Amino acid sequence: MATILPNSQSKNETDSYISRFFKDNKIGTLLNKANVRKEEGISPLLLIQFIFSLVLHGKNLYRILDSGRIQDAPAKDAVYRLLNNPTYNWRKFLVLLSKNVIVTKLLHLVSNNRERVLIFDDSLFSRARSKAVELLALVHDHTTGTYVKGFRMLTLGWSDGNTFIPLAFSLLSSEKKKNRFQEINSSVDKRTVGYKRRKEALKKSTEAMFDLLDEVNPLQLCARTLLFDSWFAFPKVIKRVVSEYPLHVICMLKSMHRVYYLYEGEKYTLNQLYKSVRKKRGRAKILASIVVSLGENAKGDDIQARIIFVRDKNRSKNWLALLSTDLELPEEEVVRLYGKRWDIECFFKVTKSHLRLAKEFQSRSYDALVAHTTIVFTRYIMLALSAREEEDPKTIGQLFYLCCDEMEDIRFAQAIMLIIDLLKSTLSQEPVLSEVRIQSIIDELFSQLPQFLKKAFLDDDKEKITKAA
Repeated sequence: MATILPNSQSKNETDSYISRFFKDNKIGTLLNKANVRKEEGISPLLLIQFIFSLVLHGKNLYRILDSGRIQDAPAKDAVYRLLNNPTYNWRKFLVLLSKNVIVTKLLHLVSNNRERVLIFDDSLFSRARSKAVELLALVHDHTTGTYVKGFRMLTLGWSDGNTFIPLAFSLLSSEKKKNRFQEINSSVDKRTVGYKRRKEALKKSTEAMFDLLDEVNPLQLCARTLLFDSWFAFPKVIKRVVSEYPLHVICMLKSMHRVYYLYEGEKYTLNQLYKSVRKKRGRAKILASIVVSLGENAKGDDIQARIIFVRDKNRSKNWLALLSTDLELPEEEVVRLYGKRWDIECFFKVTKSHLRLAKEFQSRSYDALVAHTTIVFTRYIMLALSAREEEDPKTIGQLFYLCCDEMEDIRFAQAIMLIIDLLKSTLSQEPVLSEVRIQSIIDELFSQLPQFLKKAFLDDDKEKITKAA
């Protein structure tokens, strides 16, 4: 991932890029708003910038602090005092940073009719070798189907199809006490934001997701759709999202014996629905589509949704089911939008494999886990911006739009010239009009054109004369 950074071979240039990222996005101001302020010793901004750069330089915090070879390195106590502070609101910092990046750097790069989405998913935050980590629990690993020691990292992100930006997260323990190895540290002040995060960690994921949604404003992020997979696809959750937020839902469904959908006055499970609907013939990718009722929300309004049955490309005899609460959205568009959910899977892969998520520190404090994860997510935001700047020419700013305007003018001028040539050819077929009269009509039409088109025609004629010579 270090190759994403421009000129990343040079340590000085990498440090310069990191400093520019911190300055451009006003990291110090955002930290101050999140109550991350200097109490004693080194400034939190300098400490965070030091920790932030470690992985990008291939360094390890323990070896740097233990070796003493770097004279300007902070003391170990200063680093862990920063990470273990329960009064620092790391979630607020991450939300403020993400919103600033999206609104100021990304929204103007795509047209208004391009769909931006919010994405929910969870991933394993493994601490397999730990025993005394606060709120450590046995959690289910969806990949292996086994229970391992760690946390479920519930993450909310934003995507425009090109760039994924993490917005907020929650490290969830287990709601069942028998699955937890450690409880909440009794010395933590219950008035602090750190204690509130610990209480949130004991909630179900389908409840904690609404705490994350409450932290962001979908309208400000120009997002109209929320994507998640089948682990969260319960009618109760979908109805609450549609009722309480300005969002539509697109999600994958799985067949569950106790989950029913109302279709033509009868209740069906997902398997029963698939058997009852008429399928398209041949090798159609979309097998069937029906509108069902999910039931009434808390206000008594009936919530309807469209279920689309899609052929499983990996197993041709099997099928997948997608649900969309936007009934006006075409079936193909629902499938295309759900494909954007893959961005968060790539995000999890990068943070774990390259940015050392859950591996960089071995702290036992829940606050330190949250602080470390926030710093890792901030690294990813910087790399995502860097990749977008290299790949998207619109990031060069006004120069790009001036070039586009000039190209549009040229194409428009060529189209007008083609019309004039066609008009001249048509008039020449009329026996009544002489060559002189035809030329005078063309000259009069040319004289009425705007100045920028006249210039484009004259430049084109000069080019033709030059080539002929």
